[in-house]
Amino acid sequence: MPPPADIVKVAIEWPGAFPKLMEIDQKKPLSAIIKEVCEGWSLGNHENFALQIADATNFYITEKYQTAVQLHERIQSSSMDAKLEALKDLANASRDITFAQEFINLDGISLLTQMVESGTERYQKLQKIMKPCFGDLLSFTLTAFVELMDHGIVSWDTFSVAFIKKIASYVNKSAMDTAVLQRSLAILESMVLNSQDLYHKVAQEITIGQLIPHLQGTDQDIQTYTIAVINALFLKAPEEKRQEMAHILAQKQLRSIILSNVIRSPTPVNEEMAHQLYVLQVLNFNLLEDRMMTKMDPQDQAQRDIIFELRRIAFDAECEPNNSGSIEKRKSMYTRDYKKLGFINHVNPAVDFTQIPPGMLALDNMLYFARHHQDAYVRIVLENSSREDKHECPFGRSSIELTKMLCEILKVGELPSENCHDFHPMFFTHDRSFEEFFCTCIQLLNKTWKEMRATSEDFNKVMQVVREQIMRALTLKPNSLDQFKSRLQNLSYTEILKIRQSERMNQEDFQSRPILELREKIQPEIMELIKQQRLNRLCEGTCFRKISSRRRQDKFWYCRLSPNHKVLHYGDLEESPQGEVPHDSLQDKLPVADIKAVITGKDCPHMKEKGALKQNKEVLELAFSVLYESDEYLNFIAPDKHEYCVWTDGLNALLGKEMTSEYTKSDMDTLLSMEMKLRLLDLENIQIPEAPPPIPKEPSNYDFVYDCN
Repeated sequence: MPPPADIVKVAIEWPGAFPKLMEIDQKKPLSAIIKEVCEGWSLGNHENFALQIADATNFYITEKYQTAVQLHERIQSSSMDAKLEALKDLANASRDITFAQEFINLDGISLLTQMVESGTERYQKLQKIMKPCFGDLLSFTLTAFVELMDHGIVSWDTFSVAFIKKIASYVNKSAMDTAVLQRSLAILESMVLNSQDLYHKVAQEITIGQLIPHLQGTDQDIQTYTIAVINALFLKAPEEKRQEMAHILAQKQLRSIILSNVIRSPTPVNEEMAHQLYVLQVLNFNLLEDRMMTKMDPQDQAQRDIIFELRRIAFDAECEPNNSGSIEKRKSMYTRDYKKLGFINHVNPAVDFTQIPPGMLALDNMLYFARHHQDAYVRIVLENSSREDKHECPFGRSSIELTKMLCEILKVGELPSENCHDFHPMFFTHDRSFEEFFCTCIQLLNKTWKEMRATSEDFNKVMQVVREQIMRALTLKPNSLDQFKSRLQNLSYTEILKIRQSERMNQEDFQSRPILELREKIQPEIMELIKQQRLNRLCEGTCFRKISSRRRQDKFWYCRLSPNHKVLHYGDLEESPQGEVPHDSLQDKLPVADIKAVITGKDCPHMKEKGALKQNKEVLELAFSVLYESDEYLNFIAPDKHEYCVWTDGLNALLGKEMTSEYTKSDMDTLLSMEMKLRLLDLENIQIPEAPPPIPKEPSNYDFVYDCN
């Protein structure tokens, strides 16, 4: 009678002893098998032993290795059903980095790419009669591939043109399984972001025209992945090709398609879509960087003609023919007009545009305003030229400084932040949104100047007020430029003064000597309170997202401090937790006594690695590492700035170092202010109760409640 299929005979050797041929029951746990093998040689402490493959690889056999070997065999099954089930299991198992390492060591990535390149063609004949099965088969194959690549074990540069063409073909098809399309877009995005060579290959296979139809559907996930691919192509394109790509996007009406199918869709914009829209917004504004950093050449006649055009539009009725009068008279007339236009250099205003930033971008904005909002432009120039010299709002100088301010507000020239979702719908409502933004703001500046009754000495004060007006209006996220204008109308100079006064009243300043002495006495108590709060937060723990080359992924790990403040517990999670994670479910430990230092920012080892996303300023600001033993690190990327400050403060407190984060300073100011106000209250002859007042009973009805909506 043949032995059961789960029983295999394996030759096992031990140094200094004869090899043994042993029967292994594959159903048993690996630990039980190792225990039996150790007992055969009378070896104790079987927990300290492992099985090792006696070949060139010398890999150690683990539970994950067994699973990897079995799945590697199963996905090559000739049975369609068995293959489908195996690929489904592989897609789930590939999230685990230990399994992924074992499967990749078995050349699993190559097997999957071969299945995509050639294996799928075998099943295309079955597609008509087994379409759902075919879609699932391909979907699970691509899912497993994406999960394995996300661990960063294999370089993206190793893939063939045939594989890229096959993935691109799934994106280019008009009707494709949603899951397959989603995975294909994710793969293309990662290829572009992680390899300049692959960027060129993908760019040859995918056109913007082929991606646009995916934005016109109703599936927000597909729309998100599509915009992510467009962003990746935009981000990695050589500088000389970005303007060309922007022109193609404008021709294909990408902005209006996104506005109607995504932003104004009945489905609310989710967090990931908001991030991709923000990235697209930043990349579009970064196209302005070249003009922003280009100085004007005072000898360039074409550039000087733009200034002449500004003069012609403003003073058209007053202009005399060029050949009339003497040269001196014309020069005098030009100087007078340039002064009315508000340039600093009245003789040669081209010199005003040699400052970078904003360089030539300011002149571009002025010309756009003069041509597209001619009435408003002429009114502003003539209105100011009729005022006294000291009360005129200099249009030229104001435009240059305003353009510089708008570039700072919109962070023109900076890379997109990894964790930001701050997109503004109004910038998707116009093809020339930055220029229109400028036109609205320059009119605001002129209006605020009049409200403040400003003089030339007040120029910087006016600019500060205008900046505050713009920032407060943007915070409200207007849906259109018209809505932005109406918000600005409500933020007049008088309103700004009221807001400032209200904020000042909440920030009383105590500067007398007795008050300062009291503050110094209270500060240590407050600092101890903040320290305890930070340590309590570390005890609660935080879920950290694993960041890799592809942003969208649900890989998490959790870290928390033990209640006695002596051990950091951490470990991987399958999904984002809903609350605290118990200590016993976190596999790894790090004694606080072993921690040598806390490292932040670009000095962290995981920020020194090469990668498209590691250059991001925002990620650098959220990165920190714990150095322990000699050169071992536990690397973190905080989910936000608040968690970054909490953890760096808490870890520094554990090491007996000063807590220096901006949140510590903010908490100190807030708590100190409250404590000072309490201690300075006039409480003479006032009985302070020891217990809080009781909570009143609920009313019998809520008829008095009025819904303002």
